[in-house]
Amino acid sequence: MGDLDLAIRGRTYREPEGQHSMVVRGRDLDAGLQHITSRSDCRSVAIVGLPEQVPDLSPLIGRRLLLVDGDSGRLRDFAETAIRAGIEVEWIRSARPPFERLAAALLPVGGIVLAAGRSSRMPGSQKLLLDLDGVPMVRHVFEAASEGGCHQTVVIYAEDDVKRAINGRAELVYNAKAHTGMASSLRAGLKAMRPEIEGAVILLGDQPLVGSRTVATLLRAWRREGSRPAVAVSQGADGWAPPVVLSRELWSQVLALRGDSGARQVLHGRPELLDIVPAPGRPDDIDTPDDYAKIVRLFPRKKPRQHA
Repeated sequence: MGDLDLAIRGRTYREPEGQHSMVVRGRDLDAGLQHITSRSDCRSVAIVGLPEQVPDLSPLIGRRLLLVDGDSGRLRDFAETAIRAGIEVEWIRSARPPFERLAAALLPVGGIVLAAGRSSRMPGSQKLLLDLDGVPMVRHVFEAASEGGCHQTVVIYAEDDVKRAINGRAELVYNAKAHTGMASSLRAGLKAMRPEIEGAVILLGDQPLVGSRTVATLLRAWRREGSRPAVAVSQGADGWAPPVVLSRELWSQVLALRGDSGARQVLHGRPELLDIVPAPGRPDDIDTPDDYAKIVRLFPRKKPRQHA
């Protein structure tokens, strides 16, 4: 890796285990290409500081490629060669490797908004449609996911009213088995994630105060080298609350859940899997009319109203 020091999860080609991404300097590109040729589980590559000559990029076919260089001409030559070879390519014109953009490009994360609940403790209304600052509650949540940096955002729903409230702003997945519990919605969301998605952030549709800064903080922590497979928001002295980011390596355990189980059942009693980080925003969820009344006071500009 030379003197390139980027603390990105799975960045190194020093024999990582399982699926991984790689960041390599242009002068070390030959060694990087050798690694890629021998490891089919290297999913994406970033080249920082491009060499003068474009080498044979065929080992990168089927993988994502990110180019970083301050020279527009070199960027163009590399990008055009990659595009002709059918390689998915993105480029950043910068003389210095920008950590956040590199990490986001190498480790894309999808957002899964769980919005298929029945609002059993909120009489007379579907709580996800309750008005907060002129917007249905569920829309605050998926906007937090998309604006917080999720590459793909899906909303799991069971009622047409929730579908109409989203109004084409996010990818919708209908869960016909929502009555069986949360696990069915988690399965539906994970199965909807695109193949390149490396992690999923699970958000509850009744947490309108989470906000995009919360999601961005979680993604930043999860993408750091050395972070555990799951990252959640700290709550209280020793507890944690959703949203929670789950690496793809944990998905099989989540997919095996049944009933009203969720990520907490996978992570309970296994501190080696979970990092808990402080984050802005509030993870309060809304279950009762009193909960809603408390939240409304934080959105004072418009008079709230309940949708039928």
